[in-house]
Amino acid sequence: MTLLKLNKLFINRSLRSFITPRKYSSFHGANNKATEDVRDLRNIGIIAHIDAGKTTTTERMLYYSGFTKHLGDVDHGDTVTDYMEEERNRGITINSAVVTYHWNKHRVNLIDTPGHVDFTIEVERSVRVLDGAVTILDASAGVEAQTVTVWKQASKHHVPSLIYLNKLDKMGVSVELCLESIRQRLHIEPFLINFPYGPDLQKFQGLVDIVEMAKYEWDLAKSPDGRKFSVHPLTEKSDGKIWEYAMKERSNLIGQLSNTDEKIADEVLLVDSIDKIKTEFVRKALRNATMKRQLTPVLCGSSLKNKGVQPLMNAIYDYLPSPSDREFPFLEYYGSDLCAYAFKTIHDQQKNPQTFFRIYSGVMHSGSDIQNLNRHCKEKVKTLSRILANDYHRITAAHQGDIVCVSGLTETRTGDTVTSKEGLARIRPMLRQYEHRHHEEEEGDSSHDLESHDDLDHDVVLAGLQVPSPVYFCSVEPPSMASQKDLDLALECLQREDPSLKVEVNQETGQTILSGMGELHLEVIKHRILSEFKVDAYMGPLQIAYRETIEDKVTHTETLESTVGGSKHHAGITLTVSPSTDANRKRNVLFKPLEEKSFMMTPKFRKMYKSAIENAVKTSLSYGPILNFPVINVDVIIHNADLSFDASPNVVAAAVSKCIYSALKRATLHLLEPVMNLEITANQDFSSTVLHDLSTRRAKIERVTQKDDMKVIQATVPLSELRHYSNTLRKITHGQTSLSMEFSHYEEMSEAEKNKAIEEVTGFPVSPELFDSKE
Repeated sequence: MTLLKLNKLFINRSLRSFITPRKYSSFHGANNKATEDVRDLRNIGIIAHIDAGKTTTTERMLYYSGFTKHLGDVDHGDTVTDYMEEERNRGITINSAVVTYHWNKHRVNLIDTPGHVDFTIEVERSVRVLDGAVTILDASAGVEAQTVTVWKQASKHHVPSLIYLNKLDKMGVSVELCLESIRQRLHIEPFLINFPYGPDLQKFQGLVDIVEMAKYEWDLAKSPDGRKFSVHPLTEKSDGKIWEYAMKERSNLIGQLSNTDEKIADEVLLVDSIDKIKTEFVRKALRNATMKRQLTPVLCGSSLKNKGVQPLMNAIYDYLPSPSDREFPFLEYYGSDLCAYAFKTIHDQQKNPQTFFRIYSGVMHSGSDIQNLNRHCKEKVKTLSRILANDYHRITAAHQGDIVCVSGLTETRTGDTVTSKEGLARIRPMLRQYEHRHHEEEEGDSSHDLESHDDLDHDVVLAGLQVPSPVYFCSVEPPSMASQKDLDLALECLQREDPSLKVEVNQETGQTILSGMGELHLEVIKHRILSEFKVDAYMGPLQIAYRETIEDKVTHTETLESTVGGSKHHAGITLTVSPSTDANRKRNVLFKPLEEKSFMMTPKFRKMYKSAIENAVKTSLSYGPILNFPVINVDVIIHNADLSFDASPNVVAAAVSKCIYSALKRATLHLLEPVMNLEITANQDFSSTVLHDLSTRRAKIERVTQKDDMKVIQATVPLSELRHYSNTLRKITHGQTSLSMEFSHYEEMSEAEKNKAIEEVTGFPVSPELFDSKE
């Protein structure tokens, strides 16, 4: 008999309550001493679309755990994790914040992440070090655009997640529609493990837990802050239809778990009724399925109304993994020695760097020396601290699974791996073996990609942070020459804190250029320069970060002769630039010698000229012939290097740069513009107005769906058409819309749009001779 038939048979039998709810006190103070067992530690992150209630939920967790003594409010600007001035003024999360609290005798390191797309790098760096996540949905909206983005980020790093349906008290809430949106947009099967009950959702009294078959009830008249709540066993006699529905859902859950867990499948076959399967069996099976990302538990609540947060805190411990539950292949190289990953840097009031680490193995001691494997240097841990948002608690040592702050590191950057002296001694032979194998591969394969081991995502050194390309840029200038040094320090600190902020100096104009992820991103940077560094910098108008590419393959030869220090240097380079056939290639430099015994394949060439050529190609492709924007999706294939004896690497690099530029000028060039994914939720009365406006912005409408009396419009639109679009949208719909957008891809521009962009950037009309340089 199949499990499905067994389930139906058991449901139809008389069911007797065998479930014993867990006993809870309504308050667990921060002074409860958590065990140091790593199995009782949870590293979790709160991820969601903007305004889903991440920070409000975090504040409730801190309050109920006893970490704080009052309920922080985003609107009042007094939350623990939104501590920056800009965050409190705008009412949004900009920086990911780490805080540690205790609950039910275990410790939780929690990271509250931003929901705005401009600060998605904060989510990326956070999920990189998490063991589990809580994905929060606005129950009135379901899965939104940024929800999909952060879910993909967590999935990329194989981070198990719970889903929390927040804001159940809002009008227009439908739990079923939320579950359906999860299925449709996240492509997973959600399982509701608690559901609300009461006269209606806006006034729900409590939650029914189908794992424990218990009712959680909040009486806000007696306990307005929601700290005190009651837990009652669910029985057929007293709860009638609620009990029947809960038992049906519990049976469905057990049936699904039986397909993934042999122990509970055996238990189903042994008992004569599903209700006799003990709570602990179900909880353990659900935990295993969640950690393997086979099932995703869904919980309900309303954080603002102080209902449902404590069951969520319990579920974090019950169903999300501890550091010892996660498997990291690279740990076999370190054994019991230190392995830690730097995922974030901030600066204190004295502008000293504070580096956040996740400890994967071993112990980090305050005052000890650590070895940076990425930068091949040694640094000293001056102080070691537990992170409490913008406050720190000194500790003497950090162990496996800890997330801590280290002060005094001047060289370490986000994405670096550090170890101890003993750890370096252990893995050094492996690194040498890798380098030796790498050189052998180069000698044996004439078409080998010129990659250096420093940038490789191999097992010993943890993978670095993947930073998305910026889409906006602007110039920045100090108010006076006397302030230039202060501005340089501000930009250095901010760029170290925020890897998605790019700072460079235009070689032609001498201007300092800032590139970022959006209007809000650069606006926040400007305010931080003023408020934190006291520099009233002038920032030029925002401009679109275009890209350039080529359509066809061009082979070119360039010869350069130069006299350096009285010696003549000769470099003749033959290379081909061609459209890239591999978009995922890390390096776009390839060696394909014309002759089998080419000088390019000798150890001398690799030793003297390899890095010079790599740097020359990288620099040359940073400035394209059309508008000096980076050239993308292009491979550079070196065929021949005719060099004089002991030719200077600088001369070789100059020859390569000159050859690439000439080849690009001969190729068919295209200007690419950034295209954004747009999602607009508009009142049905204004949907036609919105669609008409989008049609004037070169938008491609992907999908229009109905949701109650609202229309959800999904489209792709060139970024150049979206300047100040949120203000325009608010005006034409009288504020009855919500808007979210994120970068999608780069797309080739039409000739007319390209000429328009060139004129806008340069200030001059397009010259007919501009692209007539082919030979």
